[in-house]
Amino acid sequence: MSPESTGQNEHYLTVFRRGFRTWRGNRPFWAGLFTIVGGVPIAYFPYANMHLGNMTLAMSTTAGAGSLIIGILLMTLGLTMWFHHIVRVFAGVAAILLALISLPVANIGGFLIGFLFALLGGALSISWAPGEPAKGEAAFGDGTPAGEGFPERRPHGARSEDALYGAALPQQPGGYDKAVEADGGRHHAG
Repeated sequence: MSPESTGQNEHYLTVFRRGFRTWRGNRPFWAGLFTIVGGVPIAYFPYANMHLGNMTLAMSTTAGAGSLIIGILLMTLGLTMWFHHIVRVFAGVAAILLALISLPVANIGGFLIGFLFALLGGALSISWAPGEPAKGEAAFGDGTPAGEGFPERRPHGARSEDALYGAALPQQPGGYDKAVEADGGRHHAG
């Protein structure tokens, strides 16, 4: 091993931090976190007891089971936003609806704390969109740059920039377009 090589001498916390940053950037992380944090007070307050000196103040209401269900569903939706971000719009709409339902059911939405966090998390989940790969980054799932050094991976007649950004391919001379033909692109003399 060479002392100039990078990567072998990195501390494991640095590697973990970079991996976590990459993982966090590929999904609606803050939306999921706010939704989970919003579900905690909604589920907790109906079962909490506050002690003021020798006096115990019980917060439990008749809607304790509804509050628990709403809180657990919000926490589940937050985890769904993290691990199945393809359904982020559904999870965001469901989180907003559950936050609104928690107002009359769960102690004014966990004393407005859980309501506001769940509402913000749902809105962030709906508005989040995955980023586009930058120029020069991998366009294929295996990490291979599109068209760079691999002409067989480049669509016919396309430059590497066209493959990365989905530009329309020019037609071949004579108006013949292989992509439109139903016979698989075979040219028939006729």
